Amino acid sequence: MFDAFARFIVFDVLKFTESSYAAHALHFFIMDVFKIFVLLAFVITLVTYIRSYFSAVRTRKLLAERKHWGHLLAAALGIVTPFCSCSAVPMFIGFLEGGVPLGVTMTFLIASPSINEIAIALLFGLFGWKITSIYIGSGLVIAIAGGLLIDKLKMERYVEDYVWKIKFDNVADVVVPSQHERIVQSLAHMRLILSKIWFYVIIGIGVGALIHGYVPENWIGEHLGIARWWSVPLAVAIGVPLYGNAGSTLPAIQALITKGVPIGTALALMMSITAISLPELILLRRVLKPALLATFVAIVAVAIVIVGLIFNGIL
Repeated sequence: MFDAFARFIVFDVLKFTESSYAAHALHFFIMDVFKIFVLLAFVITLVTYIRSYFSAVRTRKLLAERKHWGHLLAAALGIVTPFCSCSAVPMFIGFLEGGVPLGVTMTFLIASPSINEIAIALLFGLFGWKITSIYIGSGLVIAIAGGLLIDKLKMERYVEDYVWKIKFDNVADVVVPSQHERIVQSLAHMRLILSKIWFYVIIGIGVGALIHGYVPENWIGEHLGIARWWSVPLAVAIGVPLYGNAGSTLPAIQALITKGVPIGTALALMMSITAISLPELILLRRVLKPALLATFVAIVAVAIVIVGLIFNGIL
């Protein structure tokens, strides 16, 4: 439907020819703008509605009460409760104070930014359910493996000392919203999120359209198209110091893939940008000593490299 609409605008209304570079770039831009924003509106509303059942207090209690399979639950909750970078520190402190083990807490912190509703919506719209499922599964494995490894290494001593002295009031949630309020709040949150990210999504789609329409396939294939063993680690090394969200990153990633960049290499770049957020690392330094922070980054980076290599190997 979106493809047909874009073709109608570009070729029937604007009278571009099939051989025009501008036509292919504009077709890509129009199709992705409509497709991505429709998907974002739907998925953000749905996830926000689900999230209304999992407040910070309730999430903390669920994880503290189920320690035997807490890593799996923490990773799953990280998907439906994607707290932003600014909430990383209070969530971290609150979890530890509430009795959640450090490894389980780190599993949640890895899963929450790694597997977010915007990335899921965009991946599904751009690549279909198969790639989206592998992305979600990979993020879960990374989060769980990272948390288990931190548990195994017994790294509690690398949490800043003052964190263990903080005491939170373990009050229960007082107000339980009605179904109508949940729906209204979900729609309001969707509008708020779109109002904040629409510009960056447009920029990302524009970059992707330029790559799609004007960058020669031969050049892409020659420089980036071969799945060399070092291409994935290089993509992660490039992505770690960068900061961006899925809305601005994925459209350009899609364009690179359509031009011949191996999907594992492209997704490793995207996951390193969105999962190891520089602002989040700066905030986490307030509660994690350098050794634990470096371990956190190393675990996620190595796991993304492995996932990228797997993608390149099977797709």
